[in-house]
Amino acid sequence: MIKKNHITCFLPCRKGSKRILNKNMRPFSGRKNGLLEIKLDQLIKCDKIDEIIVSSDDSCVLNYANSLNSNKIKTFLRNDKLSSDLTSTDDLILHALDLINYGHILWTHVTSPFISSNHYNKVIERYFSEIEGDFDSLMSVTELKSFIWNNKPLNYDRSVEKWPRTQTLNPLYEINSGIFLSSANNYKSFKDRIGKTPFLYILDKITGHDIDWPEDFVIGEVIANKKLNEF
Repeated sequence: MIKKNHITCFLPCRKGSKRILNKNMRPFSGRKNGLLEIKLDQLIKCDKIDEIIVSSDDSCVLNYANSLNSNKIKTFLRNDKLSSDLTSTDDLILHALDLINYGHILWTHVTSPFISSNHYNKVIERYFSEIEGDFDSLMSVTELKSFIWNNKPLNYDRSVEKWPRTQTLNPLYEINSGIFLSSANNYKSFKDRIGKTPFLYILDKITGHDIDWPEDFVIGEVIANKKLNEF
């Protein structure tokens, strides 16, 4: 019987990264199997995650995931249509719903190596607390208190003060793609990995570091080498 607060993690791992070659399993800070090794270790250790769905078109990713012999992990070979450069996240959302149609879905990525099992546990606890109130889902963000422009300032008024102190700027929030958490029912209703009123869960810049570009990978390794065994 599936428990009321059942959490299934959806971990998509596409093979054909163009910006960072072999991004999922390229050695990272002494980890032979790279970001995938780090992330699966974190997810397996997370007490509040019941299942981990690894969806990939890469046999190396699937073979490694299966080699861990974790009863939490299930692997799915993703077809070419869902693995090309033209595949949209909207298509992947429907794919996740095909695989997971019950409970709650935590969508995360290997490219967030500093979101630990402890972080996931805290986020899940907060999610269940918040959906009892005004929110129906959760996503992780990084708070920005910088001078942000789009032809004009977006978060301050130069007619009041041309260069206010950054501490006093109205914060903006960047989606860092670390965690999206919503119910399978929301996936069905909205065809989205969040609902209509997501709670913005703020992660600090290091925890929310997203490895998307080659320089992100380099910065991530520097952070990891400083943190040693903390992640």
